[in-house]
Amino acid sequence: MDFDFTLKKYDELCSAISESKYKSKTMIDYLKENPQGKVIILRHDVDSRIESALKLAQIEKSYSLNATYYFRADAVSRPDIVKKVADLGHEVGYHYEVMDTAKGNYEEAIKIFKHTLEKFRSVTEIKTICMHGTPFSPYDNLALWKHYDFNDFGITGEGYLSIDFNKILYFCDTSRSWNGTKYKVKDVVQTNTSYLEKIKSTDDLINLIKDGEKSQLYISTHPARWKEKTSDSVKDIIHQKVKNVGKLALHHSFKYQREG
Repeated sequence: MDFDFTLKKYDELCSAISESKYKSKTMIDYLKENPQGKVIILRHDVDSRIESALKLAQIEKSYSLNATYYFRADAVSRPDIVKKVADLGHEVGYHYEVMDTAKGNYEEAIKIFKHTLEKFRSVTEIKTICMHGTPFSPYDNLALWKHYDFNDFGITGEGYLSIDFNKILYFCDTSRSWNGTKYKVKDVVQTNTSYLEKIKSTDDLINLIKDGEKSQLYISTHPARWKEKTSDSVKDIIHQKVKNVGKLALHHSFKYQREG
């Protein structure tokens, strides 16, 4: 059986990108250059198993692709991994979740943000950030920027707030699916959802890239999801099916909270 979301499959995805008309862009380069041609933003949210980021970063490097890796606060305890990813030519950003940590207290949240950002900057340059959407938390980390301005902290852009999703087609591997919008709780964007229904697997995404039909693509992944061993893929499938039961209910609840 040929499992999806494996390192082998990610290698195939990178190969397709490298042979296509698309140019890979980090988040900072995309925001600075505002490119009009065929580009793909490669974004990775390193939610767990920090070492998994290095495996994807090495695959991308072998195809001369550039990506952005957003690390959570606990990654500062592994500066060796963070630095290795940066040394491969990739952008490193801060995957913040300070509203969760501060339990909704804005003043405490911004203090935590500033302190953690300084820690990351002692390891490598940080110019962009991206919120971590903890599905079972009642707080919205993006809400922090209704009270503060990330530009005041030397940040150029935010992975959700700084992108015009009317111009770019967004794909995310949340819930082991590129089109599983019903299981997305926090990482929800206004994009062409009708088109997403066509992309059911990484092979479908690869074919989309080969066709070159769409002008700009934004691909977001979670490195820990992409397994090397078949046994690990089976475990992840079972774990995700259980998790999706809870996320399905939360999807509707949080949607109304954010819109309200």
